[in-house]
Amino acid sequence: MTVAALKIQRPDAPAYADAPSVARNLLPEEPLFCFSAGQLRDRLATFKKGFPGEVSYAVKCNDSEPVLRTLAAAGVKHWDVASVHEMAAVRRVSPDAVFHYHNPVKSRREIADAYGIYGCRRFAVDCREELAKVADVTGSDPAVEIAVRLVLPRERTSSAHDFSTKFGAPEHICVELLKDAAARGFKVLLTFHPGSQSREPQTYSRHIEAAARIAKLAGIRIGKLNVGGGFPANYPNSKAPALSSFFKTIATATTKAFGAGNEPKLECEPGRGLVANCMSLLTRIKLVSTDGDDIFINDGIYGGLMEYMQAPELQPPYRVIRDGAVLTGETKAWKTFGPTCDPLDVLPHRLDLPATIMEGDFIEFGTLGAYGLATRTRFNGYGTHEIVDVEKVLNA
Repeated sequence: MTVAALKIQRPDAPAYADAPSVARNLLPEEPLFCFSAGQLRDRLATFKKGFPGEVSYAVKCNDSEPVLRTLAAAGVKHWDVASVHEMAAVRRVSPDAVFHYHNPVKSRREIADAYGIYGCRRFAVDCREELAKVADVTGSDPAVEIAVRLVLPRERTSSAHDFSTKFGAPEHICVELLKDAAARGFKVLLTFHPGSQSREPQTYSRHIEAAARIAKLAGIRIGKLNVGGGFPANYPNSKAPALSSFFKTIATATTKAFGAGNEPKLECEPGRGLVANCMSLLTRIKLVSTDGDDIFINDGIYGGLMEYMQAPELQPPYRVIRDGAVLTGETKAWKTFGPTCDPLDVLPHRLDLPATIMEGDFIEFGTLGAYGLATRTRFNGYGTHEIVDVEKVLNA
């Protein structure tokens, strides 16, 4: 072999190219997640290059150490967190992390731990009672930022998950909260969330326009505006517009609503839109019914496929693997059950898989970097998922 024919592999390069390579070499009996740090870095670069402001990460979406470590190494400094437990996970890989505690409801102990242990100086509120709690615990520290969370009525088809039913204050309450927080000596800003897997860039425009109205009515010039997450990923049944269309819409709407030269600094906190395409789930077929069209696999809705059950439009792409290669051929619709004893553990749609599938074949489900690991349970003792580094994972 000539020197020119040698393939030089980086010391930190993944040992496996993809899920078929993992299946061939490891023959895993338990479900596992394949993780591509390269695809995650590429997606982060798209956000950092295109979004007109600070890019943070919504840790709730995937708090696994490989994801957090990759993002920290790639330059993420700000982290949107919903609990002090997430702060602890981030601090292990990012000692200088800046936390945005954007869960609008927190106990006094949680506020105190965030403030005292983790140095958090950003707290979201959407009611007077929560603002009073933060003030009591922090002593109205002028270094603390209060992010007032606004909510607008949801547009019927704008997102896969509606975030308007639990958190957020209507415009007139936001006006009063801004005034109250400023009077207490806090720094103030506004934040919103358009809903997970938001497909309409104009949804951001509506919220930005509302933020400008609120600030004007309150008589306060806000220094920052956090436009939340919601940025979509591509799924077979939920195609996403280009991220550039969201970035352009947000920048244009902010200038129009606040006026050129008066724009607040923009922030975003993507979760799904950032990490969805960096992981896939590798499962194995445990049984194929010869008397019907049922198959049983070693993971399901109590594991890495929970969100698929909650939002069928977010069906992940999938493919069958045998002997380290993708299995093709004539397909049929298979009813697919998970491994638990619960009859609810069945995927919401039949899967079109090769008619020749058999026990021991693998099924890779792609685009599961978002909420695949985060929502799994330990029901029936299942739920332990190893994470294996690969160069590339399946995406829609």
